[in-house]
Amino acid sequence: MSKIRFAIPKGSLERNTYLLLEQSGYRISGLERSYRPLVNDPEISLKILRPQEIPIYISEGLIDIGITGTDWITEVNAEVEILLKLDYGLVRLVLAVPKEYEYIGTLSELIREFNRLGKRLRISTEYLNLTCKYLMSNNEYLKLYGLEPPLTITPWWRKGSNMMVNVILSFGATEAKPPEDADAIVDVVETGITLTQNNLKPIEVLMESCAVLISNKESLKDNIKREKIYDVLALIKGVIDGRRRIHVFMNVKEENLNNILSVVPALKSPTISPLSLKGWYAINTVIDKDEFIKILPLIRKSVQGIVVHEPRQVLSLDEVL
Repeated sequence: MSKIRFAIPKGSLERNTYLLLEQSGYRISGLERSYRPLVNDPEISLKILRPQEIPIYISEGLIDIGITGTDWITEVNAEVEILLKLDYGLVRLVLAVPKEYEYIGTLSELIREFNRLGKRLRISTEYLNLTCKYLMSNNEYLKLYGLEPPLTITPWWRKGSNMMVNVILSFGATEAKPPEDADAIVDVVETGITLTQNNLKPIEVLMESCAVLISNKESLKDNIKREKIYDVLALIKGVIDGRRRIHVFMNVKEENLNNILSVVPALKSPTISPLSLKGWYAINTVIDKDEFIKILPLIRKSVQGIVVHEPRQVLSLDEVL
């Protein structure tokens, strides 16, 4: 059988991706020495790529599955199948300007002010397509410049005809560009601390992003590859579900059993077993952490004791075809 080609991201998503895979049962070695680390599944071939490359490689069929951010899927307009949203890489793509622009709080105000002054508006970003699309969806931009696209500038090419609004490719450290080399930036933020440290303030959110497991659509049509991809999906999804849920054991008097069952949600249905002590039952179930907090006041006085475990994985296999 040919191996499934699995791309894992380098950079900000790297650490959490390795942790997720390890908790899923995969043992990875050789990370320090190679961009092709080894994994304890002979049917998987791993490769480390930048997250912005992964959607393109998967869309083109060079890779079967991978982990990247939804921001990069949107940026490169990749035709991929999103299999699962993960629980990390939660960021916002924002438009930010120097704090000294006290009178500017929106993109419309930014565009209007630079147009009034007859100044060229320079926006530095790694997200060229998203930024241009966002600019051209703005009413003030359309009012002043119509459908004329902003001039997009990279070291290799230029496109667009609006010389008064420029979108300039950044190769990183985007926050350092203003005010000398840019008037605004479009970049991802998690906490906003880096923006503050660089004397910037966010004024608009273009989109929210998270890490996702994605697949090539043609790979899912291949019977052999599809089964292996769903094996990987089941294990990873089990970890994600396990992080959100808890395994609860409780002992209940028979007279309180129906009351408890009426308020206790379960993954499917709770397991109920009679105890050796007549008139007592054990309830065994898996529930969401948030649900447990809500129902605890309702059940606390009706049970003898509660034991709570955090499962490593919860495999709801009927949810993975």
